[in-house]
Amino acid sequence: MGKDAVLTRMKRLGLPYHYVVTATTRRRRPTESDGADYHFVSGDEFQRMLREGELLEWAEVYGNYYGVPKSEVQRALAQGSDVIVKVDVQGSATIKKVAPEAVFIFLMPPSLEKLERRLRKRHSESSYELQLRLQKAEDEAKQLPLFDYAITSQQGRLEDVIECINAIVTAEKCRVNRKPVTL
Repeated sequence: MGKDAVLTRMKRLGLPYHYVVTATTRRRRPTESDGADYHFVSGDEFQRMLREGELLEWAEVYGNYYGVPKSEVQRALAQGSDVIVKVDVQGSATIKKVAPEAVFIFLMPPSLEKLERRLRKRHSESSYELQLRLQKAEDEAKQLPLFDYAITSQQGRLEDVIECINAIVTAEKCRVNRKPVTL
């Protein structure tokens, strides 16, 4: 179970977070909706967003571009919402430079073997893309020190992951010297 499954379940439970919708140049999968799962944009539109400074962070991943719309995060923070941004390790490192007071949670697979089995069952990547994803997962695990928390996602234990995320948010709100996130 990956980040998308966790966030989808959190939304369905109606948990009171603002879930940032990432912009991407990736092809939309049949089960995805524009504006809900991602903002699916052309390469030209993505480049315009970059030029105009509209992205908090961006990266090229598996040959596609992904970026976090800055204005969406700013609006949610201004309204006092707890904001959840789904990014990879590179994105976390970039956001940490801009907003070091943000809280970073690493969702990790129980093992690379189990991750490979889950991805193969999904049938959404070619063999080449699958190998890239597995290598990236291995590389990302080495970046664990960039994060404040790590949660291992076990198959069939989705509620446990969500419980951990809620506990982290609650604990962070109880910090004595808590600093607000600013952009």
